[in-house]
Amino acid sequence: MVTDSENCEEAKGFKASIFFLALYLVAIGSGCVKPNMIAHGADQFDQSNPKQSKKLSSYFNAAYFAFSTGELVALTVLVWVQTHSGMDVGFGVSAAAMALGLFSVVSGTLYYRNKRPQGSIFTPIAQVFVAAMLKRKQICPSNPQMLHGLNQNNVPNDSGSVFLTQRFRFLDKACIKVEDGTNKKESPWRLCTVTQVEQVKVLISVVPIFACTIIFNTILAQLQTFSVQQGSAMNNKLTKNFHVPPASLQSIPYIMLVILVPLYDKFFVPFARKYTGHESGISPLQRIGFGLFLATFSMISAALMEKKRRDSALDSGKTLSIFSITPQFLIFGLSEMFTAVGLIEFFYKQSLKGMQAFLTAMTYCSYSFGFYLSSLLVSLVNKVTSSSSNRGWLSENDLNKDRLDLFYWLLAVLSFLNFINYLFWSRWHSKNSSPMNTQQNEKNGEGFIITNHYGFNNSKSLEINESIL
Repeated sequence: MVTDSENCEEAKGFKASIFFLALYLVAIGSGCVKPNMIAHGADQFDQSNPKQSKKLSSYFNAAYFAFSTGELVALTVLVWVQTHSGMDVGFGVSAAAMALGLFSVVSGTLYYRNKRPQGSIFTPIAQVFVAAMLKRKQICPSNPQMLHGLNQNNVPNDSGSVFLTQRFRFLDKACIKVEDGTNKKESPWRLCTVTQVEQVKVLISVVPIFACTIIFNTILAQLQTFSVQQGSAMNNKLTKNFHVPPASLQSIPYIMLVILVPLYDKFFVPFARKYTGHESGISPLQRIGFGLFLATFSMISAALMEKKRRDSALDSGKTLSIFSITPQFLIFGLSEMFTAVGLIEFFYKQSLKGMQAFLTAMTYCSYSFGFYLSSLLVSLVNKVTSSSSNRGWLSENDLNKDRLDLFYWLLAVLSFLNFINYLFWSRWHSKNSSPMNTQQNEKNGEGFIITNHYGFNNSKSLEINESIL
């Protein structure tokens, strides 16, 4: 890849068009493959079967293990191939690997458990908001069974796995049948089913959890940019003839994942399952939270090591070994094992019918927002910390002049605050995701019984009222 700059011609015109077209095709293909492949694999498990439901968590671990293995090969073997044989050979190897993957997927077509296309989910979502807005002055019926598409067990007629929940009850107004008893049917933009409403509730309720992972991916962006720049300013000599490429430091988290994910699934999950009773050992929300907590220590480690590296370079002219910054990569690798896999499992298990791929795709949107936020933070920090006499923390593009350590401390604080924020929203999600129970009774101050959240009293609650009175 080393070339004489004088003989390196810039790609223009048709060649440039082909180059950018290829990059955009890679982005589109990756965006289609990753969420759909994970969701399609999970669809092969029957969640109503306890044995297969336990295997679902193992599947998510295995899927991320395969993803990490691919990243590790790309950051080591493929980089070596491109360096010694050229970019054309590197891209050729990548294309051959994708062709092999396509053949593998197609070969199992006859054996897959396929779900029929449900159509766009955006139309029913829009219908719920429109119907709820049009009926905003309506009052929810005392009996929740009067809602459109709900049977006597508070379960939608068109989906046995969905229950009417207590969250965002204003959306339930979209299910009120104001023209019940007549032959005239209401428009789907005025009357929606409970399943549609619960679908929208799921989307709204996972947004705070999704938002809490953006800071996590902002930290990932630093490990792929500034931490590599750190490595470039350090002694990367392993032996007399071998130097560690700074970019290869990105492989450290994936080495951790390749080692730890199988151990986690083989030993930790069965051990934790004995005490928690949860099929995944710990719940996806707990797994995400532990990962977010660890991410803070990755930035603390990075800040401390950068301060030590900078002081050593300025005070004594010494260059630290590149392996001094491996702890921040190791900690983040452990953090990613919990957060990334937990997030995929959480989104999939929250999904209603037809939403699995969509919510899984949100996981990868978090990566995009995290990297965009990283760029925004760098610009904002430079603007805030610059003055007439001093430039910003990251303005010089020279780590010995910049204050990357302070930027890392800022990220550590943001990461910890993000963790506190996550604790609030995860508790809120767990509290408000329970099905509405028509037999749930609450005693008020005067000794009366208020049964469900609609104020509906059935015969059993009336008997209880009489005994109390």
